[in-house]
Amino acid sequence: MRPTWGESVVHRVTEGTAGQQRLAGGTPWWRNAVFYQVYVRSFADANTDGVGDLRGVRDRLGYLSLLGIDALWLTPFYRSPMADHGYDVADPRDVDPIFGNLDDLDELIRAAHQEGLRVTIDLIPNHTSDRHPWFMAAGSAPPGSAERERYFFRPGRGPDGAMPPNNWLSVFGGPAWSRLPDGEWYLHLFAPQQPDLNWSHPDVVADFEQTMQFWLDRGVDGFRLDVAHGMAKPADLPDMAEPQAPGVLKHADHEADPRFDNDGVHDLHRMIRRVADKYADRVLTGEAWVVDDDRLARYVRPDELHLAFNFRLLEADWNAEMFVEAITHSLNAMSSVDAPPTWVLSNHDMDRHVTRYGGGELGTRRARAAALVQLALPGVAYVYNGDELGLPNVELPDEALQDPVWERSDHADRGRDGERVPLPWNGAEPPYGFTEGPGTWLPMPADWGGLAVEAQLDDPDSMLSLYRNALEIRREHPAMSGDEVQWFGAPTGCLAFRRTGGLVCALNAADELVPMPPGEVVLSSGPLEDGMLPPDTAAWLV
Repeated sequence: MRPTWGESVVHRVTEGTAGQQRLAGGTPWWRNAVFYQVYVRSFADANTDGVGDLRGVRDRLGYLSLLGIDALWLTPFYRSPMADHGYDVADPRDVDPIFGNLDDLDELIRAAHQEGLRVTIDLIPNHTSDRHPWFMAAGSAPPGSAERERYFFRPGRGPDGAMPPNNWLSVFGGPAWSRLPDGEWYLHLFAPQQPDLNWSHPDVVADFEQTMQFWLDRGVDGFRLDVAHGMAKPADLPDMAEPQAPGVLKHADHEADPRFDNDGVHDLHRMIRRVADKYADRVLTGEAWVVDDDRLARYVRPDELHLAFNFRLLEADWNAEMFVEAITHSLNAMSSVDAPPTWVLSNHDMDRHVTRYGGGELGTRRARAAALVQLALPGVAYVYNGDELGLPNVELPDEALQDPVWERSDHADRGRDGERVPLPWNGAEPPYGFTEGPGTWLPMPADWGGLAVEAQLDDPDSMLSLYRNALEIRREHPAMSGDEVQWFGAPTGCLAFRRTGGLVCALNAADELVPMPPGEVVLSSGPLEDGMLPPDTAAWLV
């Protein structure tokens, strides 16, 4: 006897309920939104220098509107020496010339709003560039000077202060401290070119408020706060209990890792929220790699951030039980504070999920199914540019690697460049319409012609068509309403859940065909076989 699903009773709601819920008075626009992460360097290049820019994003807004997303999240475009591709900010209130200028950003915001798209941007509160005027002044000032109080300068330990002040490690590898010629050390949880700010200093707080107001006044709809679980540091900077670098981004264990998730960070987020609340309909999203559900929920209490990234689904292997555990944890974490859960499969810091799920045709098939799981869940979804094209990671030659992780790890970690390769737009060979210039900032594979936007637009079976159909159903179908998930009994290696409005999502992550759950299929990630759900396939039913 074949395994079967638990009994399902589909609850139907009145036509139009989902759309009415999203537009109802008092329901924020972001609670059910789909955000599209634009890694600006890799999205589209308008000035032919091989690096994506703001005009390139503006020129492709029609595509994003056609895709069906609700909002953009732009990665940093600020003035920067680019030691970490813009996450080392020298001036947080200006545009780096490589990306354009303030007029380009203003035009992008205006044009996006005309398309009905919101625009959110990255802010980097944990650190600055070492080329920021504050740090340059601190480096020129003597130990104990006021200029150094905006950062963490400390004398070293051991004879002649030759050892770092504590045993903290940089997320990028190596010690989290670098020494100046005068003998003092400064803290950098990331690259040496990214010194950590001292958020107990009033200048730091006041300057960040000014930065927020500068961009909110220009019409941005919200911020994604980088390293939102950083910022606050314990006053005595105690040693780590287990001083080993966990990788570029891993969940912080509050008890063992004093670098992150300190209680004082919540006062800072309350301050940030007060600034944002002076403007209507704005959203604050925190990047908080926190392992404990209850501690993660603290970031989205009513007077703090609106949203917090939850990376459990991204971290789950291709395994139905792990998916169920990740989804359950995410829902439970947010339910206590009435915040919507967030769902992420890929981003600019993690391998693309096509590659994580096995690569090639297998990884693509599984990525299609995972997309339907992600987009069927209640709450907020984040799509990383290229997810909708089924892009895999790219194995780049050593000489092409630019991520500081490569050098900081003594070439043990190849870094994050593989998921940051520019997007293919049209044509059969590089640069696939990404630029009209002769080259791209990272090399593009010779076999991506079939993954280009133009090649996928008219193919009803393409990854792009799957995303467009899924996003339309998510936006328009009444069965997508409600905030709750009801789990079904499922065959081994499978999962199924039902939304309050009636939509059922079923996933077969096992190795054999299983019977379909009851209901009418409205979308599937791959071909179905006579009422059977094939392996590595998901379906939506009503």
